[in-house]
Amino acid sequence: MAEDNKDFDWETLCFQMITAAGSAKSDYIEALQAAKAGKYDKADELIKSGDQSFATGHDLHTNLVQREASGEKIEVSLLMTHVEDQMMAAETVKLLVNELIALYKKIN
Repeated sequence: MAEDNKDFDWETLCFQMITAAGSAKSDYIEALQAAKAGKYDKADELIKSGDQSFATGHDLHTNLVQREASGEKIEVSLLMTHVEDQMMAAETVKLLVNELIALYKKIN
């Protein structure tokens, strides 16, 4: 990779991933609320929006994994641990929200 590790802005990258995961979770929860109100088209829009946010964070994360796999030392900090937690939480929320939306559709 062209960027030297000491010149890389880890904090900014971490906050970009945390923001992406947080945006995704918010959209997924809003989608659940829309489905609860019977607004399934809106719920679908919000799930897609959440997926786009999650993909942004996931792409940044994948880049880090690839950098480490190529031999670059990746700093593991409390902030990076928080990133991992937020990414996993967003994915879990998505899975549960999709199941709940399917149930709302079945009930209605």
